[in-house]
Formats: sequence, C-alpha cells, structure tokens
Amino acid sequence: MTEQAVAGATIELENLTKHYPGTEQPAVDSVSMEIKAGETVVFVGPSGCGKSTTLKMINRLIEPTGGRIRINGEDVTGIDPVKLRRKVGYAIQSSGLFPHLTVAQNIALVPKMLGWSKARVRDRVGEMLDLVGLDPGEFHDRYPRQLSGGQQQRVGVARALAADPPVLLMDEPFGAVDPITRDHLQDELIRLQHELHKTIVFVTHDFDEAIKLGDRIAVLRERSHIAQFDTPEAILTNPADDFVSGFVGAGAALKRLNLTRVRDVEMRDYPAVTVDTPLQEIFGHLRGSGTNEVLLLDRRRRPYKWLRRGDLMRARGSLARAGTLVHDTVTRDATLRDALEAVLTDNAGRVAVTGRRGEYLGVVDMETLMNSVHELLEEDRLEAMEHQHELAETRTQQTHFAQEGDGGEQKA
Repeated sequence: MTEQAVAGATIELENLTKHYPGTEQPAVDSVSMEIKAGETVVFVGPSGCGKSTTLKMINRLIEPTGGRIRINGEDVTGIDPVKLRRKVGYAIQSSGLFPHLTVAQNIALVPKMLGWSKARVRDRVGEMLDLVGLDPGEFHDRYPRQLSGGQQQRVGVARALAADPPVLLMDEPFGAVDPITRDHLQDELIRLQHELHKTIVFVTHDFDEAIKLGDRIAVLRERSHIAQFDTPEAILTNPADDFVSGFVGAGAALKRLNLTRVRDVEMRDYPAVTVDTPLQEIFGHLRGSGTNEVLLLDRRRRPYKWLRRGDLMRARGSLARAGTLVHDTVTRDATLRDALEAVLTDNAGRVAVTGRRGEYLGVVDMETLMNSVHELLEEDRLEAMEHQHELAETRTQQTHFAQEGDGGEQKA
C-alpha cells in the first residue's frame, strides 16, 4: 500500500425506520444497532425481511422515514446524500460495473469525482488491482465483458475501496457466482480486511457465509427486527430462540468449521519440486520424505501436479505427461469447512494451500481436519455439560429460595 489506509468508522443506527407510502406495515421498523470501527457485521435473514433496505439506508440510497444514522459520531441523516456516498464504499451482486468503461475507468470513478490528480488516480488504480489480486498490466484496459464473474466482483470491490472509505457496504456481492469462485472471493475479502481494517456491513441470505465472514451476525426477522446480534460462536452454541435455531440448522459442530481458518492448523510440509528439477533429484526428495508422492510446482511456484512413485517410473525422463493435475487449492484464509470439502473430493485426501499469488505454502490432509473436528465436538460437549450444570445450580437456588419463603410465611 503506497498510502496509509483509512481505518474503519463506528456506525450507529438509532430507531431507523422505512415506511413506504400505501403500505400498512413499515419495511424496516425502528432498528437500533451499534457497529464497532473495523468490524465486519453480517445481516442475515429470510427474503423480504428488510436487510437490504436497512443496508441501503446507511448510505441513503434509500432515504429513511425516521431515525438517525451516525458515522464516527457524525449524524449523516441530514447531509448531502451524494457526498455521503462518496465516503462509503458500496459493492453489489454482479459487480454493477459500467460496461462502456474499462476496468481502470470503473475503479477511478469516485477518486476523479473527489478531484484527485491524474497521477494519484493512476497510482490508486494500479494499487487497487494489485490489492484484489488482479495484474494491473493484464486487466487495466479490459472491459467488464472480457472478465469472468469472479474477476468482475474483484473489480467491483476495488472500485468500492478506491477512494479509501472507512465504511464498505456489501449487498449479496458474491451471490451470482459459482460456489468455488464464491469461496475464493470470500477468502479474498477476509484477507483484505486483515490488511485494511474497514468497517464492513454485509448482507447475505446464506448463514454459512455469515459465519465465515462476520465478526458479529445480526439475524433479522420481518421488518428487520433483530432476533439475535452476537458473535458466530455465540449464535451457533446458544441460539436465542427457535427462529435463530432454524437459521443455524442441523450440524452446528460442523458449521463451526467455518470459524476456524486453515492458517490456524498445522500444515504438512509436503516435498515440493519445480518443473525444472532433474528427475533423479525428485527421486531423492521422495526417498528422504517418507511420503509416496511429491508436489510439482510451475515456474511461479504454484501447485501444478501430484507425482507418485509410479508416475516417475513411467516418466522416462519427461514430466510432461506424468502425474495428476492439481484441480483445487485453498488459501490460508479459507475455512476448515472449505478445506474439508476440497479434501473429500480428492482421491488421495489432501489439498494444497496457497498464498496471495497462488504460491505453494503447504498441504492440509484428512488427518489434520479430523483432529480439528474432534476438538470442536469435544468443546461443544464440554460447553453443553457446563450449561447443564449452570441450569441445575439455578434450579437448586430457586428451590432453596422458595423453601425459605415458605418457611418465613409459616413463622409469620
């Protein structure tokens, strides 16, 4: 980053309400909430519950009927909404890029409106493309139609962050892409947040996505009434009522795999060689490692092929046709659930872990993941026992007080 990034801002919603003319009930009914600076808060709830309306009132794309919005203590309810939107990044489903503008022109929109110099805008566009993992030289002059869905979403996030706003609003931004691309975009957002510490308000209907991304989750009922606003751990282990339990669904322990990242577990250091490594040296790596395979990396040190002993015996001096192509990888910011899905679809039960540029970092295998699952299940069992113990103590105290009360009445 060439400049010191602006950190996140606090957001306070006070009795925020939206009542559309001609409707009996408000779409959003008196929502109050405090969001901390640098926090990622996810709104999740059924379709039509008002979560997107609540989000859009924060930057006044939808004007509130009543209530207050404060950003870093400043009441923004009465200021010019256009100026407000220039201070608040906004990313939506299907990216919302202007098709007649290049990638660079799309990203440069708000900085230009703010009067930045040409040199500063140019530097910022390159910086933003690099930040979201797109090569500036390759993507600068492309048009949106020349990008994949995932690349368009990355550019959409880059555009939302271009003017360095303290707040980023995201309205189901990854809802229109395939599941694998969606996982990678979620990982990218987690990585960006580690670097930038923005205040992110994110809307989704997918509870697993909420668990993966949110520091806190607001589970919303109809008219955006808050059913529970808490950490993912608290909601999974102690849902407030049946409505929230319905969102959590079955398999809470498995859902907790979304709370643990690949970076939190120990990766195996598989023997890795590059396409330029001589065959005899590869055999030496195999003998010295105690494993039955090596990972072949391309010239940019990205996972390329898995090579087993038999593949090397049949290679006859050339690795061109030997081995099995690496079809799936996970990043360090992927969840253990992402890793488990990748491992289960792999015949050998392991997946390569990669860095920001796709470079090889290590391997996660089934044994590591199963150990983590057992630890989570044991934590759940101990928490349940502790909860039962607390309930039993509460009942004992209530009985004791009741008996004391009876005794007092008899004496009287």
